[in-house]
Amino acid sequence: MNIKDFIRTIPDYPKSGIQFRDITTLLADPEGFRGAVDALVALHKGAKFQAVAGIEARGFILGGAVAHQLGLGFIPVRKKGKLPWNVIGQEYDLEYGTDTVEIHTDAVKEGDNVLLIDDLIATGGTAEAAVKLIGRAGGNVTASSFVIELPELGGRQRLEALDIEVLSLCSFEGH
Repeated sequence: MNIKDFIRTIPDYPKSGIQFRDITTLLADPEGFRGAVDALVALHKGAKFQAVAGIEARGFILGGAVAHQLGLGFIPVRKKGKLPWNVIGQEYDLEYGTDTVEIHTDAVKEGDNVLLIDDLIATGGTAEAAVKLIGRAGGNVTASSFVIELPELGGRQRLEALDIEVLSLCSFEGH
């Protein structure tokens, strides 16, 4: 199965020159969705994790399914203000400004090895913030997996500099 066959490209979204990689077509297709989840799980066969973390929002869909298949709990990494209990947050830079991701203070147990999942890695800013946040909570992100990688934007190198394994199912050149 070629994962790329299930991904729609939308030119000039959200702005001119960007090729948006839309996984809603992958998620809507039973073969594509199952294939992507099975492939993400297979990347980590035999690894020892205590939890899977997924970055809002598409990382919830994929990460929850991966956690289920691996028999692990799931940690939602949410945008600021979306979690209902005590939280810790990590700010990160955007192209124009900053944003913050949060987890509940009891989401990670001290020393837990965590697998980080999201749909796409581009610059790696959000993923790096999630790694730092989980680390501040006492966990260790030891590996990360993405359906799509945009290699020329440097996200892989950003996470590998933190000693995080980075795996992806496919890559697209360009933005």
